[in-house]
Amino acid sequence: MAINRRSFLAATAVTAVAFPYISRSALAAPVALRFGHPHPDSDSWQTAGLWFADKVKERTNGAVTIQMFPNGVLGSDATMINAVRGGTLDITLTGNPFFTGLVPRLNVLDLPFLFKDRNHVAAVLDGAIGDGLRADLGKFGIKVLSTWETGWRHVSNSRRPVNAPADLKGLKIRTTPNLAHIKAFQLLGAVPTPMAFTELFTALETRSVDGQENPTTLILNSKFYEVQKHVSLTQHAFTTAPVIMNRAKFEGLPKEHADIVEATAREAAKLQRQMNAEKEQSSLEALKKEGMQAIENPDRAAFAAIVADTVRKDFEAGIDPNLAKQIVALAK
Repeated sequence: MAINRRSFLAATAVTAVAFPYISRSALAAPVALRFGHPHPDSDSWQTAGLWFADKVKERTNGAVTIQMFPNGVLGSDATMINAVRGGTLDITLTGNPFFTGLVPRLNVLDLPFLFKDRNHVAAVLDGAIGDGLRADLGKFGIKVLSTWETGWRHVSNSRRPVNAPADLKGLKIRTTPNLAHIKAFQLLGAVPTPMAFTELFTALETRSVDGQENPTTLILNSKFYEVQKHVSLTQHAFTTAPVIMNRAKFEGLPKEHADIVEATAREAAKLQRQMNAEKEQSSLEALKKEGMQAIENPDRAAFAAIVADTVRKDFEAGIDPNLAKQIVALAK
């Protein structure tokens, strides 16, 4: 039977009454995102990542799902960053030092002895400075959803206790590729050896490096106590961790879903940082139970005297003369 113009318009009117508004998101095909990171599945990155994935699925009514890939199964830190930039991976999370090759200003966050406490860190990350640094990364095909953390860095090694700077002399210490970390350990007389986190356990086990520097939570979750005897709470730096998403993929989401993904990632950031803060002391006690010998109050002032001003001045002279000062001014 032929359908004339009048009957077509009538049918359209009925449809419009029955379904007055269909949002773009309701019409969009479900989106499945892959989220990779290098930390163990027992780490707060994975726990907070699963919370993030659950909430995004719930808040988008199942239209956006996120699958987590921990333990570096999708590659090293640099590999996953490049995969997100290239669009073959949707989301990744890793330490700030692995982004400083793209945005040298990010080195400021890894300057030794820069942060006073966690409140100081939060004031920077959740304020205008944090927003500006995230925007800088946006020039590289990246959308920074939020900034999580690795935490306060401490030194562990298989050779000897580290109580003062002289105790580090000659030790091969795995560092990140961050210029501030490398320069600091050079000044302390150690031999900084940058490598991917996914390669670290084997390097410690084979003694190709003597030690490393990471938070107690990560030392525990990565089982470094199996190949390290000594840990020293130097608290020489604080490492932040951007959660990045392929920008084209983010912008291809319906706006209401993109807003949910970003807002939920920011909620997850605060949750993840709180998890780490709560587990710092308990993870140290667990390391001691596993047989690690801990120096809980090393001579931090002596470490700071050697590295803090020198590394900061290098940053100010070569990259940005004011940014570190602005961060220090936020301490209370």
